[in-house]
Amino acid sequence: MPPPTAEHAQGVDDVNRRELLRLVSMTGALLASPALEEQVDLERLEHAVTTGRLDLTAAVEYDRLNGHWWQVFSRSKSKQLALPVVRKQLGVLTTALQEPQATAVRRQLCAAAADLFQLCGEIFFDGDQYTEAAHCYALAAGAGKEAAAFDLWACAMTRHAFIGVYERRFDQAVPLLEGAATLARRGDPDLSTRHWVAAVQAQTHAGLGDLAACEQALAAAEEVVTLDGPVRTSGWLRFEGSRLAEERGACYVELGRPDRAEATLSDALYQDISPRRRGSVLTDLATIGVQRRDTHQVVTYGNAALDVARQTGSAGYVGRKLAVLRPQLAPFRADSHIRHLEQEIARLKTVPA
Repeated sequence: MPPPTAEHAQGVDDVNRRELLRLVSMTGALLASPALEEQVDLERLEHAVTTGRLDLTAAVEYDRLNGHWWQVFSRSKSKQLALPVVRKQLGVLTTALQEPQATAVRRQLCAAAADLFQLCGEIFFDGDQYTEAAHCYALAAGAGKEAAAFDLWACAMTRHAFIGVYERRFDQAVPLLEGAATLARRGDPDLSTRHWVAAVQAQTHAGLGDLAACEQALAAAEEVVTLDGPVRTSGWLRFEGSRLAEERGACYVELGRPDRAEATLSDALYQDISPRRRGSVLTDLATIGVQRRDTHQVVTYGNAALDVARQTGSAGYVGRKLAVLRPQLAPFRADSHIRHLEQEIARLKTVPA
């Protein structure tokens, strides 16, 4: 065997360094989470998996374990880090589903699988792997149907539809969202499922240019604030209304109504929002500058959104919104600042998410 070349050695070092960084990041996320054994009866689960004897109580523990993996996902800077452990957990659930189970246990396991398939889809979606994400959401919908878990089923369909919204294929999202809305009406009235479906429907109507339908859907989404008790804010359903202002503003930007959008989006910047959400709002404000032919506003907010994308490594999310903005800059290329912004957006597309 020939001796390894310097290039080969460097490649091995790069792989080892990336693997170490993955482990460091995952460990940090796990340490930031509450102790797993405080949330899940690990001894019961281990015994159930080893013996193949699952009762309903053990099956419910899978839901709690799923909640832990959602926490790991949300706390990880690189969402892909959560994929190996989620895939392993799905393997355990699949094995359990292949064994004869009581009806109630089987439904609980199907619900847990629907939950995890949605998490897998979110991981792929975050990495711009939309085909894989769509496949996971479809599997999640099927598992939710088997579980007769209407809210889980509706959320899976909504996530599937959002791929069409994100890729600006709004017509493809419409039937999925109509189905999700029907399912949500059969779900738990104390959950915000139907309000989240309405929020995504509003984005779809905006993309199709239907102002009246968009505002009607936004009004339905805003009814989330009327729910009694605490609203679920973790796991597969996290819609509690905190994003309504920026979503309304984004819809008005899509509809070409900067007069209605700007104040709402400007207010959102002063809220405690994540860097990714801030980058999205900044991009929408830059788009308003395009609609008003205000190059100063375009450059100011466009560069601010670029800074967020670079600092957070969220080129996959904010970068895609900036990529939609880029062709709209063509009429202003006589301005050197606009040309520079356009060039920087093009460069950002090559940065890994």
